[in-house]
Amino acid sequence: HYPRLDPAVIMLVRRGDKCLLGHNKRRPAKWFSCFAGFVEVGETLEEAVAREVEEEAGVRVSTVKYFASQPWPFPSSLMLGYFADFLEGEPKPDMEEIIETRWFNRDEIQNLEKTIYRLPPADSMARQLITAWAEGRD
Repeated sequence: HYPRLDPAVIMLVRRGDKCLLGHNKRRPAKWFSCFAGFVEVGETLEEAVAREVEEEAGVRVSTVKYFASQPWPFPSSLMLGYFADFLEGEPKPDMEEIIETRWFNRDEIQNLEKTIYRLPPADSMARQLITAWAEGRD
């Protein structure tokens, strides 16, 4: 028996000096994060990134670029982080998981403590993606 591994992808959608984040209905008000989901059988990691973004935010992406990975708190899971470039579409939350989408610019992200918006904890892959992008390390 080989150990089971359930890969999940998390991605930051970027468009020039803006990034698209979503508010998951299970999170506190005005908490915004990256989009994420499990990889389905028979699809590549890049296909999973594109599918999840389209399902959750209603936009299409291109140029999927690997960032980093980390263990995920569910048993046997691995979170793989990506950047994805906005291609087309008008952001529209799926209203099942994501109930709000919003474009943020770098200045807003870097000065978020002065606003009503919140981001995931610093040790999360989502925050690492957002911070890397805000600092131009994407």
